[in-house]
Formats: sequence, structure tokens, C-alpha cells
Amino acid sequence: MFYYLENERLKAKFTDKGAELKSLCSKKDGFEYIWPGDSRYWEDSAIILFPICGRLQDKKYTFMGKEYHMDLHGFAKKSIFSVAEHTSDKIVFELHDSDETQAEYPFGFVLKLTYTLKDNSLETKFTVINTGKDDLLFSVGGHPGFNVPLEKGLNFTDHYLEFDKAEKRTKILLADSGLYLGKDEYVPLENDKILRLNHSLFSQDAIFFSAKDGSLTLKSDKSTRWVKVSYSDVTHLGVWQTYADDTPFICIEPWHGIPGFEGKVDDFADKNEMIHLKDGKSYIFSFDITVSF
Repeated sequence: MFYYLENERLKAKFTDKGAELKSLCSKKDGFEYIWPGDSRYWEDSAIILFPICGRLQDKKYTFMGKEYHMDLHGFAKKSIFSVAEHTSDKIVFELHDSDETQAEYPFGFVLKLTYTLKDNSLETKFTVINTGKDDLLFSVGGHPGFNVPLEKGLNFTDHYLEFDKAEKRTKILLADSGLYLGKDEYVPLENDKILRLNHSLFSQDAIFFSAKDGSLTLKSDKSTRWVKVSYSDVTHLGVWQTYADDTPFICIEPWHGIPGFEGKVDDFADKNEMIHLKDGKSYIFSFDITVSF
């Protein structure tokens, strides 16, 4: 089922499957910022990641001596959420643990996704609540895809990504499987801020920058349009697209988490960059998508 938000500048569309953002459109000129999904490239638009970010070795992990299976990015992206609140500019989706989730994730939880339109921005807020008796172990992240080009007649290579502040940045090294090799390397950026886009950047999957807080903006010198993702309390910021010569989107992914290690089935108790949330406690993670107007 689809749900809609609107304010003076933006219109947004969501589905209860995965509490996923499907559209973010400017009311000024009708430009659609969000990738609509296409099975030729990537069928999704802006999935949410819970309770893992990335892949697990052989799609499995262990916990308390038992083995569990979980697919890429976890089960929230394919779950049907209920709607707890819906106004003209705000919607709250909820997912509770169930027999189905317990089969692959033996924890009690409530996951809330709150989307709020604010002027020319959309805030995405995750609230994770531990309803169990023991620590809740999880990772969480966003995976929004944005249409490229930003203007008719432009090429993908006319665009670039710009960080809000100049600094030396590293990325994690991934195996062909998309799993972490346990090593990082320096990424040369123009003026320590700018990554010029070309499809070959993604010939070995995503680029995951080490990050904490800040913003990354998709721009072009040939357009006045732009889209910015602002984030805090992340461990990594991913940039990704399906590798092809004509892929017409780019994802900017704020993660508090990391893929599993290559060649190792992770034990959740000591998996890298998992959040450990005490019983009865809540954790909030958010990021904003701001567009030109």
C-alpha cells in the first residue's frame, strides 16, 4: 500500500513494504530525485537496512551456539510495516518482532521509521527499541538511490560528489563477494572533498568511506540542481550503483555497520560495529535528504 506526504516544496511517496521511500519530487519543477527502481539495474529505490548492513558469509551467522540465516541487509526491507501515525507531512511506520523474524533473528524489538518533510528536506529517523530481556544486537542504515543525470542532456560523468569538509578519507577493501577483507586504503579526492563520477568506480562494488558525521552532495557544474544527504553517528558512508555503462542512478548510504568478514561466519556477540542496546532502552539514528529549490 502507498502513502503520501506533501508540503509547500515537496511531495513524497512511501510503501508499507520495507517502509521504503519511493518518490521525492519537487513541486517547483516536477523533478523526481529518487530512483524509481528498475530490474535491469536495481529494483529498489531507498531500502532500509536492519538488523544488518551488507552481507554475511554464506548468508549466515551464529548466536549463543545456534546458526541463523539472513539475507543481504536483513529482513526489514522485505517486511510489511504498520502505520502508527500519518499526517500531511509526517508518517510513522512500525515493525515488531514476530515468529517469522525470530526464526532468523532471536531478539525482541520494535523498529520505527519516521519520515518528516521539513521545507526542502526529508528526515528519515530510525527508532529501535529493545523489548527483550537481553542486549539487542543490530546494525542500521539507509540506502537511498538518486536519479542521475540531474538535468536532461547531461551525462553521468558531468556529476560529482562533494563532502562538506575537506579531509583525508579511507575506504574499506571488499572481496569480490562484497565481504570485508579487514583492510582499509586511502581514497584520493579532488581537494580532499570531491569525487568525480564515472561508472568504472563501481566495477568492484560499492565505495565505503569511513565516516562519522557530515554531508555528501550530488552536484553537476552544468546544473543548478543538487541533492544532499546529511548524517551523524555513522561508521561508514557508502556510494554505490549497479555496475554498467549506462546505470542512471547513484546511492548514498549512511550506515552504522559494516559487511561481514570474508571467509568468516560471524558470531553476533562480537560482530564488528554492531550496536548493543540494553533491555528497555531505545536507539535513534537519522539522516536527512535535502534537495535544491
